[in-house]
Amino acid sequence: MKNDRLLSLDMLRGLDLFLLVALQPVLCSALTQLDCEALNSTLLYQLDHAKWEGLRVWDLVMPLFMFMSGVTMPYSLPKYKNTNGNIKVWSRIIKRFVLLFLLGMVVQGNILSLDPDRVYIYSNTLQAIAVGYLLSAPIILYMKPRMWIVSVILLLVIYSIPMHIVGDWSHQGNFACLVDKALLGRFRDGSTIAPDGTTVFAPWYDYTWIWSSITFCCTVTLGSLAGHITKSGNSNRPATARKLFIMATVLLVAGLGAGVFQPIVKRIWSASMVLYSAGWCYLLLALFYWWIDVKGHTKGCRWLLYYGCNAITAYLIGEVVNFRSVTASLFHGTEQYLQGWYPVLLTLCNSIILFLILRIMYRNKIFLKV
Repeated sequence: MKNDRLLSLDMLRGLDLFLLVALQPVLCSALTQLDCEALNSTLLYQLDHAKWEGLRVWDLVMPLFMFMSGVTMPYSLPKYKNTNGNIKVWSRIIKRFVLLFLLGMVVQGNILSLDPDRVYIYSNTLQAIAVGYLLSAPIILYMKPRMWIVSVILLLVIYSIPMHIVGDWSHQGNFACLVDKALLGRFRDGSTIAPDGTTVFAPWYDYTWIWSSITFCCTVTLGSLAGHITKSGNSNRPATARKLFIMATVLLVAGLGAGVFQPIVKRIWSASMVLYSAGWCYLLLALFYWWIDVKGHTKGCRWLLYYGCNAITAYLIGEVVNFRSVTASLFHGTEQYLQGWYPVLLTLCNSIILFLILRIMYRNKIFLKV
């Protein structure tokens, strides 16, 4: 009997985190110094978020992270449900939701500033994962897999109706943005308090969270469907890989088709974006699954497990802890010679230190789970 653990999932998660906390910061820093128009219009363009409509490589990092959190649910949740029923499984779900939500506030909500005027409640990837996990849990636990698809379709319709009726599809005029402003108010990311006590919303901030929680749930649920496919198809992995490729094709076509009726916008997590990004997530998982779990090829890429097996740790350290001061303490004398390339050195060494920490943790079997 083959091992149920998906090595491909750990490695794909590792690639996602490596891109987020290491490759992108170093490449962007270096490409800025090179000032090459050809590179800037291709690589640097893909390593930045789309301004509004469309989906670039960098826009896939967050959906892929969320999608993979869903993939693990069919593997993990039944174990808790089968031990002590609903009490055990829901205590696990609530605990994970609370921890992820608080860690999201650590990363992006300014909670470490200890200044109530700077705290933002709901503004981070980890919080989106937490909410998507919480909302999709009843679907995964109490419905048959075929109903997961029905649930996703129904939720996408619920999300879309007011988006088409109220407001428009502009940065600040869409329904999801209006909901965030009304409910989060002062605690919305980018907001400030005017001298007269009124809330001033930053015109540049156009990410949405509360209404978009519906579609966060859809992304996680589609990931859970992928987890169900791989778990139930463990005895015939080549056929399972084909199913993942078919799902990828269906979702990519569906996403592009839905894009005719509503724009593909990652910042508001539009319904068309859910389908289109999930198609790419299925395709990436299918490729990794076929290459690693079916063909057994891992040579040269096992280092991705350093990131993939400690994904939350990699994300938290990469986003919160700055090791550039360590590099500056040792190599500050090189600044006069490197000039504009000195920040590139600091960013590179920051990534190397993080890599070494994750390597030590992996080699010593230290895995921090939430």
